[in-house]
Amino acid sequence: MSFEKKITVLIADDHMIVREGIRKLLEAESDIEVIGEADTGRKTVALTHELHPDVVIMDIAMPHMNGVEATRQILRTNPEVKILILSAHSDDAYVERVMELGAAGYLIKQVSAYFLAEAVREVLKGNTFYSPSIARRLQKREQNLMSRKGFLKEGAFNLTSREVEVLQLVAEGEANKQIASKLEISIKTVEKHREHLMHKLDIHETAGLTRYAIEAGIIESSVQLTIV
Repeated sequence: MSFEKKITVLIADDHMIVREGIRKLLEAESDIEVIGEADTGRKTVALTHELHPDVVIMDIAMPHMNGVEATRQILRTNPEVKILILSAHSDDAYVERVMELGAAGYLIKQVSAYFLAEAVREVLKGNTFYSPSIARRLQKREQNLMSRKGFLKEGAFNLTSREVEVLQLVAEGEANKQIASKLEISIKTVEKHREHLMHKLDIHETAGLTRYAIEAGIIESSVQLTIV
């Protein structure tokens, strides 16, 4: 007797209660198997490389590396993986940015269990899948995207993946030594990345970098506790 291979899923969200809820919802589906969980963007990238899930359910706002940058890094090296965004944020700038990077779908966290399971199945087939409210908005707007704030700002496109990582950690209040340790690079390299960030963005103080990271959606305003 033969059995169809289950759809393997990795859940990425920094809230344990959310991950547990998603796991329970998906484990009720006979054709879906949750094979891992991650609470930061960096862990999500590492576990994707290690576990090779069919679908990654990705939150946007996560510490150390946000879901947008994690999506970019995963799809750069594992283009076969389907990224399904599940976020409380539904701003058009977020939606457009992750879809440009290659995400297969975007759901807001108010969706039902039925929609989540269907989205997993549909993106694995190669289809895109949106929450109904997002789908309606996307149908109404196809132009003038480049005038949006946030990730669609011109400066954000000029940053490398490493510079985005450094910017997020700077905005989260990490010192150069801590950034160097987390990224496993030298302090001098961190300093060089900060110099490049300031030059590219024409921002020359930490508070300005932090404000830019918040405006660009790299971190949430609630994440940054201390602005110096």
